[in-house]
Formats: sequence, C-alpha cells, structure tokens
Amino acid sequence: MVETLPLHLEKTASDEYLLNMGPQHPSTHGVLRVVLKMDGEVVKDAIPVVGYLHRGIEKLCENRNYTQIIPYTDRSDYLSAMANNFVYVMAVEKLLGIQAPERAEYIRVIAAELNRIMSHLLWYAAYGLDMGAFTPFLYAFREREEVIDLVEMACGGRLTHTYYRVGGFPRDLPAGFFPQLKKFLSHFDSKIKEYEDLLIDNVIFVHRTRDIGVLSRKIAVDYGVTGPSLRGSNCAWDVRKDEPYSVYGKLDFMVPTGKNGDCWDRCKVRMDEMRQSCRILRQAMEGMPSGEVMTKAPRVIRPPAGEAYARVEGPRGDIGVYLVSDGTEKPSRLKMRKPSFSNLSVIRELVGGVKIADVVAILGSLDLIIPEIDR
Repeated sequence: MVETLPLHLEKTASDEYLLNMGPQHPSTHGVLRVVLKMDGEVVKDAIPVVGYLHRGIEKLCENRNYTQIIPYTDRSDYLSAMANNFVYVMAVEKLLGIQAPERAEYIRVIAAELNRIMSHLLWYAAYGLDMGAFTPFLYAFREREEVIDLVEMACGGRLTHTYYRVGGFPRDLPAGFFPQLKKFLSHFDSKIKEYEDLLIDNVIFVHRTRDIGVLSRKIAVDYGVTGPSLRGSNCAWDVRKDEPYSVYGKLDFMVPTGKNGDCWDRCKVRMDEMRQSCRILRQAMEGMPSGEVMTKAPRVIRPPAGEAYARVEGPRGDIGVYLVSDGTEKPSRLKMRKPSFSNLSVIRELVGGVKIADVVAILGSLDLIIPEIDR
C-alpha cells in the first residue's frame, strides 16, 4: 500500500523535491515522519506525519477499571509519568467528590516537580546531541541520576512510576528522603549554571538557535501551544499559576518567559523552569504538614454517573484528562489532552525558508514526545 502525500506536497516545481525525515531519524525523538518540500537546502514546506506508534491507550483505558488505568498514564508520556498520574487521579477524585489529605498534596507537588527536572534534563541532553554536542548529555545525566534515585526511594520506579493513587498515596515517603532531597537542592542551582555555560550560552549554539524557528505569541495561542514552547513566545500561561490545583496556590514561584519566541528562548525558559522547580521543592519541604497520605476511598471505585475534567502543567505543557462515568467500575469515555500534539502542529509555521539543518534545531526546541501524540 502506497501512502498518499498531502496534495500540496505532491505538486512540486521542477527544481523542488520531497525529502522524508524519519520516522527512524534520531532527531525526531521517536517515530515521527516529517515530509519536507525542499528547494536545494532551503525548506519550503513541511508536513508532520504521525500514527506510526499508535497504541490506542484511550480505548485500552476504557476497558480497565479506574485503578488499573494508572500504569497506562505512565506510558502515554514516559518522561512525565508523575504529571500524567497526577492529572488522572485528580479527574477520578472529582468524579468521586473526594479530596486527598494535605500531606499527600504536598508530596504530589514534590513528585511532579522532581519529574519536571528529570524531563528537562533529558531534553537538554538530547538537544545537545541534536546540535552536535555530546558532553551536555554526560553533564545532564549526572544530576538526572540523583533525581531518579529520589523518585526510586519514593515509589520504586525509575522511569514509569505508577506512584499516585486515587485519594493520595499507598505509603508515606521513606526515612532519608528529605535529607537526600536537601542535599540535591544544595548544589543543583550551580549545575544549571554549568549547563548554560556549556551549551545554552555557547556562541556556536547561540548562532544555531537565535532567530531560528520564531513562534509569535498569536500563532502559538491560535494553535493551542502550551508549556515552555508557549512561554518562550512571551506568554506567561502556566496552569499552576492561572488555574492553581493541589497546593500550588500556597507556593511562591515565578513563570519564566522569553521575548522573541525563537529556539534559544525556548531553551532558556526550560533552564529557568528548573530553578523555579527547586524553589517550589524547598517551599514544599518547609511547609510539609504531618498526617495521613491516603483519604478514605472505596476499594472498588465506582463513581456516580457524570463527567469530570482535570488539568495540570506538565513538563511539555497543559495535560488534561476528561472522564465520563456511567456508574460502573470502568469509565465509559476517557480522553487525554496532550501538549505535544498541539506543539507539533505549529511546525509548518516555523520551518518556511530555513535550512534543513535548522529543522532539527526547531523540532528539538519543541521537546516533543511521540507516544503522547500517537495515543
């Protein structure tokens, strides 16, 4: 079976040609195919082609009970499993009309911010490789292992965590967790400065990313772009601030933004976000209350008939879960709103007139995760 290309890409001038980038190209960060219309080395147009990894996660979830669904949320984005756990259990709790204990909410925030740092560090490592620099990979994974060790202490998992539960957590944080977290925070700010000196402010990197892939605020909003890719375009939308959930409303932190909306701004925003995550983690430790970490919830979850929507700020942007209950132990509908889909959709607005090498820089700056696109 021959795949039909979009009509506007089939009709090319005599001096234009089509070039397939992916779906196995390492710089697409997964099985993403991008069909490029080229004039020499200049990109005239680009069409992202998705669906090579489609697994039907939403339909799988609709055939599992509410507790069995939690591991599937991990796999929908393996780099932000905590955030996906978080938003799902919030949606179920809305259906049930229950609230997790305050201590559990603080632990949820700590887990989510550690996961944000983990995700941004892997993005930094992979983006360095995309741009031809191997050393940043080694630097980033040095600290990322420390964060993963903390997460492993809490839940036993290092990549897919399945940590959150409807109503809180199955157990409290172990002894030794907070001393190890304090030790990590005591030096991580200086490591972020190292990352910037090594790559972000490197003159070669700046020339590769400044004024490349400029995304205006209007186009970003029109396409539904969220997360650092939106904030790099000088739009300070952050669900944690604008629609506070859990205990974020009690914490003091800033929302970093860029000015020009280019690749460099999107990179700088992620660096500053890691600093703000450290700030949140320190406040969460200081304000941590005592008490239980699990509220009274039914062993077999059967929410009353109804619907609920929850959203959180994940490492790549706004993650949403829409649930419809028919009163049974399985949801009749589960729909996930994932940031990478909208963030990828804007690619055609960014690549016109750039060189082919810049396509790699633009794609990497959006921090796409293909499994959450191919749900």
